[in-house]
Amino acid sequence: MVAARITVNGKEAPIAPVKPHTTVLDFLRERGLTGTKEGCAEGECGACSVLVARPGVDKPTDWVAVNACLVPVAALDGQEVITSEGLATAGEPGTPSTLHPVQEEMAVRGGSQCGYCTPGFICSMAAEYYRPDRCRDSHSGSGSGSDGDSGADPGAAEGSDPEHGPNGFDLHALSGNLCRCTGYRPIRDAAFAVGSPTEDDLLARRRERPAPEPVATEYTQDDSAFLRPGTLAEALRRLRERPDAVVVAGSTDWGVEVNIRSRRASCVVAVDRLPELRELHVESDHIGIGAAMTLTEIERRLDGGVPLLAGLFPQFASRLIRNSATLGGNLGTGSPIGDSAPVLLALEASVVLAGAGGEREVPLRDYFTGYRQSVRRPGELIRSVRIPLPLSPVTAFHKIAKRRFDDISSVAVAFALDIEDGTVRKARIGLGGVSATPIRALATEAALEGRPWAARTVEAAARVLQAEGTPMDDHRASAAYRSAMLRQSLLKLYAQTTEQTTEQTAEAVPS
Repeated sequence: MVAARITVNGKEAPIAPVKPHTTVLDFLRERGLTGTKEGCAEGECGACSVLVARPGVDKPTDWVAVNACLVPVAALDGQEVITSEGLATAGEPGTPSTLHPVQEEMAVRGGSQCGYCTPGFICSMAAEYYRPDRCRDSHSGSGSGSDGDSGADPGAAEGSDPEHGPNGFDLHALSGNLCRCTGYRPIRDAAFAVGSPTEDDLLARRRERPAPEPVATEYTQDDSAFLRPGTLAEALRRLRERPDAVVVAGSTDWGVEVNIRSRRASCVVAVDRLPELRELHVESDHIGIGAAMTLTEIERRLDGGVPLLAGLFPQFASRLIRNSATLGGNLGTGSPIGDSAPVLLALEASVVLAGAGGEREVPLRDYFTGYRQSVRRPGELIRSVRIPLPLSPVTAFHKIAKRRFDDISSVAVAFALDIEDGTVRKARIGLGGVSATPIRALATEAALEGRPWAARTVEAAARVLQAEGTPMDDHRASAAYRSAMLRQSLLKLYAQTTEQTTEQTAEAVPS
């Protein structure tokens, strides 16, 4: 087995002798790359973000921003990382480096004050700067934006879409980065001012070559191990040999356990790069989504093809988290407040479980058996999620939380309805945050099906929905508030569909 190595800012370095639980953040800082900082140690502030070369959607390679505080450095064996220090172009010996365009814009627009969060913002901004479809959709020209004036006028976005710049920059790229002293307007101005990469931009040119292939890793130090099998069969064998192993994909959950709760595992098995878990295919009767595909990859591959998932993605944590998090990981933890489960329940999804005895398909409504418990047997992995086709035409995802983005749900409600000739033919409703497990609102579904989609029906069904589950009081919300939000969510859906119908009717009437 070849010694584990990582390429940082173009220079290869051995990972040893750090412990297997060591994060990318700590690995970098110990080597003097202190622009990468720890703020929260749980993936909520973005001060630690770095760029990683990943297989691309529109190009062979995408530069993807991830939380270095969550990822074990052994998980990047054989991979390429760029830190904020690596974005600038080095000059001749004795001369200063040339700032990267996003660094230059942050400087001239006043986007940095104390500077603690700035390197993280820079890396997240650079990932968006290099996103190929942003460059394609940009209306700001081909200038680098590095002189402080050649980028688009930030004010041009006012009054249209405040979350997308005229240069195609999506502010959701920065949803996982927090600033506590500068304020976000100058940071947004910098984001909306950057142009497109120039032809001599080395990181832009790097996208034209394939990303590093996954490396089968067996990294052991001090009687603990990080293993990355090369195939699904090998992963299942490893799990049989090490029933105590912790299975990780994006490590967005396990990384928090390591940092905040000081948990350590004698063996970690990474499945995030297994090719068998990274397939997405659309068949005549279902969509199959690999359990180890990141949410960002799913979002860009589906491109709005599943509207309910398209409504979920912007509200699921932050872009930094979605760049690593997977459906398999979210379902595997069994959390009652995981946002993907209510949506997948409403879509009548099933999970394909792979084990030593073969594969089996389990409807998601039968998957959860208790708090963070499921029918998944020891040694089994979630291989994929299957969504049956055709999709219900009326869908919505309502996430009730204290912040618009990057927050944990108090209540999450997903709707998928078939309404024909004014009658509800089928209703599927998934709920999160109101029980020990994600659940289907079966009583509410029964109260809607076969009845007219009208105010009287909806009012009655909303009262039923209010009583679904067993909401509890905690620091996020009271039981009474959760129940009230369940009722309100159905009333909101009805109001939204009625408004859309009215608008469509008005458009169809000749003026």
